[in-house]
Amino acid sequence: MYRHIAKTWRIKDNPALEGIMRERLITWRKQPTVVRLEKPSKLHRARALGYKAKQGFVMTRIKVRRGGMRKLRPTSGRRPKHLGVVKYTTAQSIQQIAEQRVAKRYPNMKVVNSYWVWEDGRHKWFEVILKDPDHPVIANA
Repeated sequence: MYRHIAKTWRIKDNPALEGIMRERLITWRKQPTVVRLEKPSKLHRARALGYKAKQGFVMTRIKVRRGGMRKLRPTSGRRPKHLGVVKYTTAQSIQQIAEQRVAKRYPNMKVVNSYWVWEDGRHKWFEVILKDPDHPVIANA
């Protein structure tokens, strides 16, 4: 079953998937940045990265901006030859930034892993798998 799910997500320009995701993105854009989910959108990917459908595991979807960073423009003194304002890259990937923001939002949970779900011109969406280490089901396993 997971092979067929993965095949659906892997095919580029899949009209069925694009139609579904277009509808989902309309609602995702209106939702808050971090949303707790009942179940993962990409079940095959979540299972491969350690997700289990049992108590103590939590799925979240996070929206993160796309593109490079900007620095403040120098305001005093003479203008430097090249201002060095745009084209800054962070030391971390956008996916790592997403994981850190979710970990900050859920301090009692541990981040297991995360994966890319979709992107548009402004944002990237990742789903982050969290585990509660103090939950009896997890602690006894």
